[in-house]
Amino acid sequence: RKKDMIIASGYNVYPIEVEDIIYQHPAVKETCVYGVPDSYRGETIKAAIVLKKGKSVSEQEIREFCMQRLARYKVPRSFEFREQLPKSAVGKILRRILMEEAQSPAAGGR
Repeated sequence: RKKDMIIASGYNVYPIEVEDIIYQHPAVKETCVYGVPDSYRGETIKAAIVLKKGKSVSEQEIREFCMQRLARYKVPRSFEFREQLPKSAVGKILRRILMEEAQSPAAGGR
């Protein structure tokens, strides 16, 4: 969806494209990619990830996995590993809530 598009350093990045790559990683159960405000780049790409039970992976491993499969400007700058992602009553991941959390002062405005 167009309104979900992230504009990072003038490049248009569609979250679904990045999510499709992250989902290919064998340790990833769920992911949600979204833009967070960045004073230099406009927006920067962040990925929230839920790992499969019993799996572990480092931020660096996920970053390298993405770098092999995506254009450099599409690789998320930061990753957040979570126990679960916020979802609607029908089970749809709520990207808007993650974006609001990232912009709140409690999150350090990251």
